Amino acid sequence: MQLYNVFRNRWCGAYWASKGIRVIPTVNWGDESTFDFCFEGIEKGSVVAVSTYMASEHDNSRDQKEWFMAGYNEMLRRIEPEKIICYNTPFPEMQGDIVYVDYERSSWKYMSYERSFQKENLEAFKIDGAYRKSCDTIEAYLIGKGGGSAYGGKWRPTQAKDSRLSGTPGEIKVAYSKRGEKTETLIGDDGKAIKEIHYSTHGNGNIHHNPHGHIITYDPMTGFPSWSDPINGIGSDFLKCFIWRKLMPSIIYDTSAPEENRFKTISDFKWSMKRGAEIEFVWDDRKYGISHAMGKINIYIWDQPSSTRCFETADDVLEYMVGSDRLRDVITQVTVLDRTI
Repeated sequence: MQLYNVFRNRWCGAYWASKGIRVIPTVNWGDESTFDFCFEGIEKGSVVAVSTYMASEHDNSRDQKEWFMAGYNEMLRRIEPEKIICYNTPFPEMQGDIVYVDYERSSWKYMSYERSFQKENLEAFKIDGAYRKSCDTIEAYLIGKGGGSAYGGKWRPTQAKDSRLSGTPGEIKVAYSKRGEKTETLIGDDGKAIKEIHYSTHGNGNIHHNPHGHIITYDPMTGFPSWSDPINGIGSDFLKCFIWRKLMPSIIYDTSAPEENRFKTISDFKWSMKRGAEIEFVWDDRKYGISHAMGKINIYIWDQPSSTRCFETADDVLEYMVGSDRLRDVITQVTVLDRTI
């Protein structure tokens, strides 16, 4: 029943968002057994809403802060919300960019359906200095501040090499990894990258030729970039876009700083898989690669194509054993040497 109710919550949010309504999903959880499904369907970086009311001591209810904070911290880890709208007083231990909304003053008891709302009536809903200084009203936040939806916020570059994905229309950005592998990125007419050529096999010559190409597309709702399956034996139709274009100064991005590439959460890894990323990582002194082809996610030991395993989903990949460890258990600890996105 809990799983079904999470599904209903996400379905309604996605439907409203598809009709152009701005949606801020409410996040709820039970005990730790619900953590594997109660945060699903909310994009990383979204604005979310929570309530401490039922977890706070009031009337005949006892304090349940320990239970609340366990789920709240897991939500921060998995979703990494841009802002958290909190109905009722936040607990002091709560981290994040919190927008406080007084639970009692926003309840139905303060709404009058027998008169129309005038501007002065709305003053009663503001959360001002008597509660928390410099706090947004929920009305201003929803209408005036932008924010999240059931699909998450707009994509923003997070790594230095993401700078190759935008520029002057028609230019080609050339980047080199620390190992000297070259990437050429073509900027389209709208200033966004549309094609890339990778001069690498990414550790698996059965999947990637050197060179191979990718087409880059963007989610119309969020602007998230996605990479196509590798295009091997790049033909004239692909290459002609790169001919006679203006070559810009090379970008050198340092893959010796793995902290920038590290997967901070499991959701971060899943998001990367959804975007078609090619990944190179090390665990327990062994190097692995992940890539996409024929609609499958492929993981393999570097330079050992015969070790390739194919999976349908990111969750399936997370069950893959890297040595004696399950990838799901160590994905936030592995050393990520390079990743497309």
